[in-house]
Amino acid sequence: MTTVYKPIEFAVDCLIAQGLYILAGAPKIGKSWLSLDICLSVAKGEPVLGQSTKRGTALYLCLEDNFTRIQNRLYQITDEPTDELYFAVIAESIGSGLEEQIECFKKQHENLRLVFIDTLQMVRSSEEIGYVSDYKELTSLKNLADSLQIAIVLVHHTRKSSDDDPFNMISGSTGLSGCVDGSMVLLESKRGSRKAVLHCIGRDIENREIELQFDSDIHRWIALDEPAETKEKDNPFLSAVFVYMQRNHFFIGTASELIEALKSICDEVFYPNRVTRELILNGYELEKQGIKFEYKRTHRGRKIILQMVETAERDGSDSKNTAVTTVAPPPVKSLSSPYNA
Repeated sequence: MTTVYKPIEFAVDCLIAQGLYILAGAPKIGKSWLSLDICLSVAKGEPVLGQSTKRGTALYLCLEDNFTRIQNRLYQITDEPTDELYFAVIAESIGSGLEEQIECFKKQHENLRLVFIDTLQMVRSSEEIGYVSDYKELTSLKNLADSLQIAIVLVHHTRKSSDDDPFNMISGSTGLSGCVDGSMVLLESKRGSRKAVLHCIGRDIENREIELQFDSDIHRWIALDEPAETKEKDNPFLSAVFVYMQRNHFFIGTASELIEALKSICDEVFYPNRVTRELILNGYELEKQGIKFEYKRTHRGRKIILQMVETAERDGSDSKNTAVTTVAPPPVKSLSSPYNA
């Protein structure tokens, strides 16, 4: 409860976070077009399906295709290549070298953010069918995604038989959907209609359904409904802490003593039982802004320790530096609020 953790980052906002995901759909429905579009968008830092992306290196293992087909598809989507998108048409199987290959790629590309494996069946090594074997096989990739802090998306197929629950249509046992951090199922309203719904569910994303239309002119799935806006709230407590630390550079004391000290900054009412939570949940952001936070037990009880330190962001001359060195910075958004070819 007193450990400051790095917040989970999204490759695609509200859709794909760090972890293991499944993208399932019927054969030839357009999963590969969607996969390529997501990879390209992340590599360029451009929106996809109406959602913003966090720019980074993307690796697309298109194991059922060849480079000629991939190049043709890429030129149908864009004529502006990027050095942050990489492809491979051959890869080892799970447990037989695939994990090591991705780890090696990560060492060569530290900004790796997203890996698409198209398809899951091409990298499966176990011939057994069942919950235990499915769960065990995917656990290896989930552990890899967690340790590398990246998103891995497995492209997979759905069953022919329909179901009231789209996620029951994912081919295989429930061990697949049980192991992954999130599942996305692409279902056409009518075969060949090029209109579909992307059903999404996951640990770090809200359950949602996105209506899509495939635009044959640009070869992309387009979201028809407006994405829900991420709700962010100004955090007056963190703003007051930033200003106080700019003026004083150091603080040690209880939560009540910190609240008393912040009265010289603003007139907001803060509560002692919420102070520690706010500092811990936003400790990573505080550190990025040059404020080191510690919560220690002493012979006089638990103490909050805040210290202004020099960081790369604060030493620079970019806009981030301005936000820290000004006497009255703008309101801080709370992280704990809802929100090569």
